[in-house]
Amino acid sequence: MNKIVSKERFSENVTKLVVEAPLIAKARRAGHFVIVRCGEKGERIPLTIADSDPAAGTITLVIQAVGDSTRKICALEPGECLTDVVGPLGQATRIEKYGTVLCCGGGVGVAPLLPIIKAMKAAGNRVVSVLAGRTKDLIILEDEVRASSDDVIIMTDDGSYGNKGLVTAGVEEVIKREKVDKVVTIGPAIMMKFVSLLTKKYEVPTEASLNAIMVDGTGMCGACRVSVGGKTRFVCVEGPEFDAHEIDFDELLMRLKM
Repeated sequence: MNKIVSKERFSENVTKLVVEAPLIAKARRAGHFVIVRCGEKGERIPLTIADSDPAAGTITLVIQAVGDSTRKICALEPGECLTDVVGPLGQATRIEKYGTVLCCGGGVGVAPLLPIIKAMKAAGNRVVSVLAGRTKDLIILEDEVRASSDDVIIMTDDGSYGNKGLVTAGVEEVIKREKVDKVVTIGPAIMMKFVSLLTKKYEVPTEASLNAIMVDGTGMCGACRVSVGGKTRFVCVEGPEFDAHEIDFDELLMRLKM
C-alpha cells in the first residue's frame, strides 16, 4: 500500500498525486515509469514518473481520468492509498550534452516530459520547450517547465493561450530559427506521429515516448509490442522511448483503438 501525500487538480480530468514510494524515489531516473493499481481487482495502469523527492521518499504522478480505473485513482484523497505501485520500470532516457534540445509535449504528456527537460538542462544543453493543448486549461506544469528551459513556446488549438495552432507549428518555428540537435516528444500518439514526420523532413534526430497498451510490465504478455525499424519491440522493457523516425505509428494507433 502506497499512501497519497498530496493532491492537486490541474483540470476536471487531470490530477497530480504525490505518493509515498521511498525505494522508487531513490532509484528512478528521467523516462522511468510505474504500474499502479487501485483496489484488489483494479486494472494495472502504467504512469510515467513526473518527479520524485528521494529525501521525502515520494514520487509524483499525473493522471488523466479516461476510464473507471483512472477515475478511481483520481478520486483518491491524501491519506488514502494505492494498492500497488511497481517500478521503476522501462529504460531511462539517454541524457547527454547534445547542444540544443527541443522538448515538445501535448496535454498530460508534459508530465513525463518534465524530468527529461530538467535532466537535459542539467547536462548543459540549451533546452527549448513547446507545450501544447486544446485549450489554456489543458496546459500543465508551465512554471516548472519554464524553470528548466531557455525558451518556452505555448500552442493551443483554439488560441486561448499562447499561439494558436498545433504543436507542429511551434516545433517548426524553432527548427527554422535555430539549429536543433535533438527532439524529444511525448503526448498522444497522433501528435507524436506528425512531430516525427516533421522532424524527419528536417533530418533532426527524434525520440518519442510511447504509451502502448500494457498489462504485466515485464515483457511476458506481449500486449505492449510495437514495430520499430521493422522489428517487434516491447515498450515496457525496451522503451518507452524509441527513435521516432523508426516507429510504425499507424500500427500503434490501430492497436490503441482496441
